[in-house]
Amino acid sequence: MQAQTQWVTTSDQQRLYVKTWGNEANPALVLVHGYPDNQEVWELVIQQLIQDFYVLSYDVRGAGKSSIPKRIRDYRLEQLSLDLESVVNTVLEDHPFHLAAHDWGSIQSWESVTEPKFRGRILSYSTISGPCLDHTAFWMRQQFKQNKPRFFKQLTKSWYIAVFQLPLLAPVIWTLFTPEKWDKVLQQLEQQKDLPLNSHIAADGKHGIGLYRANFIPRLTQPRQRFAVCPVQAIVLKRDNFVSPELIDEMPKWAENFQRVEIDANHWAILSQAELVAEYIKKFALKNN
Repeated sequence: MQAQTQWVTTSDQQRLYVKTWGNEANPALVLVHGYPDNQEVWELVIQQLIQDFYVLSYDVRGAGKSSIPKRIRDYRLEQLSLDLESVVNTVLEDHPFHLAAHDWGSIQSWESVTEPKFRGRILSYSTISGPCLDHTAFWMRQQFKQNKPRFFKQLTKSWYIAVFQLPLLAPVIWTLFTPEKWDKVLQQLEQQKDLPLNSHIAADGKHGIGLYRANFIPRLTQPRQRFAVCPVQAIVLKRDNFVSPELIDEMPKWAENFQRVEIDANHWAILSQAELVAEYIKKFALKNN
């Protein structure tokens, strides 16, 4: 099925490239991609969902065809949540929707999922490899006090976060990546060939660094108590090289209606295990429709 496309203007005048699939009469499902991806990373999953949902995806600011902010602060979580609001208000008007997100898409979606104004609007949330930064900060403080080996285990997985704070080195690194080189990285991680290529990888990687610079230090040093306003499903990737499954242990404290499912996959399961990811999203959304 061919996607319908449109542009949405955000509250600070950025332009986001939006795609929709399926029958508008079906329950709405919004998909938010991570870093260093764009919305095309969802297409294998979308193929499994368009019979049951009206699917909406978009390139987040700085990725894909969407516009690129000039200031680091324009990537703050609060603004990213306003972006989601602009997209759904434009495309879905006042209709409620289900939400699923991966990696940084999941991190930024937590800002909306824990925002009181979205209560009753977001019907369910499936999060994949992207915990809430506020929750993570509380978890890491607890681990540092009670379980230092686990604390340092997560730090070793998150080494790239420190690199991304470097103003010159991080952007230069991404100029070295061609789509073919990035494909080899994904093949090695997922142990699977013929995964879709990201033809925008160098630009998506370079500009998306702003997500890390604008948010990690403020949120990890000054965490907020943020509670989910909808049912939450954590799709845990057991071999994730970047996000420890232990981080998910913190989620039930912040979500009254919570369930956890596991997939034997690495970080990009939305590419390597698309059918299974789609099935978990579908079941959880329909259960909470």
